[in-house]
Amino acid sequence: MASARLVAAVLLLLSGSCWLSSGSAAEPVPLVIWHGMGDSCCNPMSMGFIKKIVEEKIPGIYILSLKIGDNVFEDMENSFFMNVNDQVTLVCDTLAKDPRLRGGYNAMGFSQGGQFLRAVLQRCPSPPMFNLISVGGQHQGVYGLPRCPGESSHICDLIRKMLDLGAYTKAVQGRLVQAQYWHDPLNEEEYRKSSLFLADVNQERWFGYYRSGQAKETIPLKETSLYTEDRLGLKEMDQAGKLVYLGAEGDHLQFSKAWFFKNILPFLH
Repeated sequence: MASARLVAAVLLLLSGSCWLSSGSAAEPVPLVIWHGMGDSCCNPMSMGFIKKIVEEKIPGIYILSLKIGDNVFEDMENSFFMNVNDQVTLVCDTLAKDPRLRGGYNAMGFSQGGQFLRAVLQRCPSPPMFNLISVGGQHQGVYGLPRCPGESSHICDLIRKMLDLGAYTKAVQGRLVQAQYWHDPLNEEEYRKSSLFLADVNQERWFGYYRSGQAKETIPLKETSLYTEDRLGLKEMDQAGKLVYLGAEGDHLQFSKAWFFKNILPFLH
């Protein structure tokens, strides 16, 4: 993982060249996008909009907005109820079979799509991911579900009930996406033992989060043992200038087009 480059708040993993050579002409590096919870690949107000404005700014770029399922409804539903590890395996297979990604690609994940693409980076080195842009990704997990989106609120109500019943039970872990990155700071041992997804890709701890044993005080990334002991190469990446932090005023996933053009687009050129 130390060979890529990462953006937090945005978290950006950066590495190699952003242009691919095709014969005598240079082509922009393809972009892979993964949406967040309750969204879909092609929503014209979210991923469809991002795809459109990037295509306008980088003519000729190939953009793959990931669809997990046979249609947009399945895609949205799977963002709640399909095992994350199975989703990552499916995406790895999709990327490996796409001839336009053979030379490598940049990746941009929104909300939970950010940590899912990081799992792709860690588990599937081919084709190579050059830059990972994580916009609002919960890389240390979540402990609460305050603004659950979706086509209908009853899905969010169901998720909250399942989490209340026991986020780390086999039944809930095996069925609910959000339980698979649920990180209870009051029960770290159960999290490490039972989390099907996040505890594995994080090797237990990542980014700033609650100090263990309580749910009020938070600690920044650089004070976590994962950083100080350099378990994932984050400290090495940081010292090499490959770990970039960006912030935006507003709520989760709220940013202006001007902010996106100024802060994110340069990493795609």
